[in-house]
Amino acid sequence: MDRIALLDNLRERVGAQAVLSPDDLAGRDPGWDTGNLGAAALVRPVTTADVAKLVAWCREAKIALVPHGGRTGLVGGAITGPEEIICDLGALDRIEEIDPQTRVAVVQAGVTLNALQEAARAHGLEPGIDLAARGSATIGGMISTNAGGIMAFRNGVMRHRVLGLEVVLPDGQVFCDLTRVVKTSAGYDLKHLFIGAEGTLGIVTRAVIKLDPLTGAGATALVGLNDAASAQRAIRYFLAQGGTSLRAAEIMWRSYALTTSRALGFTPGQLPLDAPCLLALELAADTFEQASAALESGLAAIWDEAQIIDGLVANSMQQAERIWRVREDTDVLYRLHPRAPSFDVSVPAGAIDDYVARIQADLKAIDAGFAPYVFGHLADGNLHIVFNVEGPLPAATNEAVERVLYTDLSAVGGSFSAEHGVGRKKRAAFERYADPVKRQLAQAVKTIIDPEGLLNPGKIVDPAS
Repeated sequence: MDRIALLDNLRERVGAQAVLSPDDLAGRDPGWDTGNLGAAALVRPVTTADVAKLVAWCREAKIALVPHGGRTGLVGGAITGPEEIICDLGALDRIEEIDPQTRVAVVQAGVTLNALQEAARAHGLEPGIDLAARGSATIGGMISTNAGGIMAFRNGVMRHRVLGLEVVLPDGQVFCDLTRVVKTSAGYDLKHLFIGAEGTLGIVTRAVIKLDPLTGAGATALVGLNDAASAQRAIRYFLAQGGTSLRAAEIMWRSYALTTSRALGFTPGQLPLDAPCLLALELAADTFEQASAALESGLAAIWDEAQIIDGLVANSMQQAERIWRVREDTDVLYRLHPRAPSFDVSVPAGAIDDYVARIQADLKAIDAGFAPYVFGHLADGNLHIVFNVEGPLPAATNEAVERVLYTDLSAVGGSFSAEHGVGRKKRAAFERYADPVKRQLAQAVKTIIDPEGLLNPGKIVDPAS
């Protein structure tokens, strides 16, 4: 089918205003990956029925379809080719209901995390998950990648926040399981097939999200320590205290904290950065004063045991925001090193210091200039590793780097992909490092549900791979 006929067919089925041609896409922000908008067309349906019509037509026409959320993914899960169509869920952006009695939200897939947080806050509730891309990351995209973020150690990842799902299947049928309760033991819980599947098995259109009561006012501290083990002692202390709730515990090794703080224009002395590791803590209580006092007394109590080098409890919103900007403004790294290679692993708590020391030494053996920035969600063992070089790496070098980062991770109970997914960029790693029986089952599921491989092809597995 030529391009003009394709666009005409799409406009007839979903409306001219919902279809964008490659010319319309030129110059638009593609998100994290420049290949995200390389499609034959972008379709922006406004209802589940529209999505189903689009999927059914694509199946008939044998045209591949790539679902898009906020385009914040880092593993190429939204990359599209010139023969593919984008299904952009951004127009499915209604928060249909927030029920404060049962503490659930029913939302469409294009709702951003920030929009849900704001709507839930009006009822004294929160979705129990947070991440730096909250303003652009969509609920559908977060479900499809099983996003984690800074509260996962306390509330779980997206899989633990989803009670029910509506999904358009590759044949255009709509799977509807909008359960609103935690307890359901009625056969296979099939919604979990689609959580973390990156749009390869179906397109998420609506979801029921479990909400939690807001935990009160938060106070922030930045603490300098010698290593991750010392930081974990501090975390364990605050987790055990009554009357407060630990909301975030984020670790940054020194090179990351210094680089981001300098790029953000913070002057020496504004933050305690002269330590091998920096731990950003947020503690919640009924009032800011109570949270701040609990942080100060807690740090004093654990100071010697955790061998704390320095610490600062933020005394203003501005100071707290400065601390969190140092941790969350990862764009700094990509401005310094365009397309910097980045990796996302999970490491069990007791193995983190040895893991970081080992990879730093082994990466130097590959290239003496490698000095990656390391930071992440310490309380759940999720480390982000961003290289201090422009990417992409040559194929042979990238394979050697992955060998250093991923070998033996599964043996100690970790994962080569913690929260970013597999997408296209980690396909090779999935083939090398995922359990072979898991790979076989994943391929079998894909073949059964999407035998023609038309939904997000080339991501995770293909039927014929």
